[in-house]
Amino acid sequence: MRIQAFRGLTPRPDLAADVAAVPYDVVDTEEARALAAHRPYDLLHVDRAEIDLPPDTDPYSDIVYQTAAANLQKLIANGILQREPGPVLYLYQQQMGPHVQTGIIAACHIDDYGNDIIRKHEKTRKVKEDDRTRLVDALSAHTGPIFLTYREQPAIDAEVSRVLSSETPLFDFTAPDGIAHRVWKLSSTADLVDAFANVPLAYVADGHHRSASAWRVGSERRAANPNHNGSEDYNWFLGVLFPANQLRILPYNRLVKDLNGLSPDEFLARLSAAGFSVTPASDKSPAAPTEARLYLNNLWYSLHWDTSSISDPVSRLDVSVLQDRVLSPILAIHDPRTDDRIEFVGGIRGTDELERRVNDGSSALAFSLFPVTVDQLMDIADAGQIMPPKSTWFEPKLRSGLVIQTF
Repeated sequence: MRIQAFRGLTPRPDLAADVAAVPYDVVDTEEARALAAHRPYDLLHVDRAEIDLPPDTDPYSDIVYQTAAANLQKLIANGILQREPGPVLYLYQQQMGPHVQTGIIAACHIDDYGNDIIRKHEKTRKVKEDDRTRLVDALSAHTGPIFLTYREQPAIDAEVSRVLSSETPLFDFTAPDGIAHRVWKLSSTADLVDAFANVPLAYVADGHHRSASAWRVGSERRAANPNHNGSEDYNWFLGVLFPANQLRILPYNRLVKDLNGLSPDEFLARLSAAGFSVTPASDKSPAAPTEARLYLNNLWYSLHWDTSSISDPVSRLDVSVLQDRVLSPILAIHDPRTDDRIEFVGGIRGTDELERRVNDGSSALAFSLFPVTVDQLMDIADAGQIMPPKSTWFEPKLRSGLVIQTF
């Protein structure tokens, strides 16, 4: 695959923690407004510009994208964001408790995305893809990095280790959630660019809407430019590439609002009839694939099932078994993308959140799942297949605003 150094925008080093923002899609408008209320440089003022407009503003109206562009230009004009004097690559390291992952921030080519060298495992929703496309086009910038992964390469690992052991970070801060973020600006880039030329494939781990919008905007800019020659910055988008062996996926758990007219005993009987082993559980999280935990009527149950007869990699996933054997046939949740009777809870919130939501009556039951593995994700993408919605929750999340790529 192709990567390229670029002349990005970065925060003043003393303001990096004040600019760095949570990803736009992990908070709703009110949460974003609260997070940025006393942080005038927070990039949420760009990525979720509706927070600076009246509460009844349509988040997809023209004024939102115009405000985003104005807010970005204000950060540049006031010297909060500064232009690199020359093309640069970066290392981005995150630490969450004992877990550490280090990726390379680079410009990635839209043709690698379009030609499936950068592979996908999720469908996008049109309204969300259109939103990010309009934002990127209005900004002429990629503010939120796309989280990519690749099968680890010794040459890349060696260069990353060399930098970590010998150079000083440009940014080093711990966010309010306790996650440490460190960024190194690389003094030389040729070795990494050459090493990535030997990486046959990369995968979108998180950021399918952002990567789709990057491809769309780049393609539209090409079509509108009669003098297009391939050297333009709109041919590239902002990515952070992590080796697969460093990543951690948390489960994406499920809450269901009602039992579809069944009593708890009837529901448990239907599970047994569907081929599940149902027994009381002393723990709240499954220890391996082909098992889950169910919380119902203040009790935890262990569910086990057999997938030895299933060869399809998507159908074997725990989330697929749950959908195909429980949610659809028993609970009548046929399309989890649109049915408001189901909610998805990232594993970072823990099983206590599941208990709380069932105990307070807002949901009738909860499923605690075992996380999908990175190998499963890549196998499914390699097969050209799509994972069920809300299958993966990567943690820690990338912060936006530490490096911005413009075009």
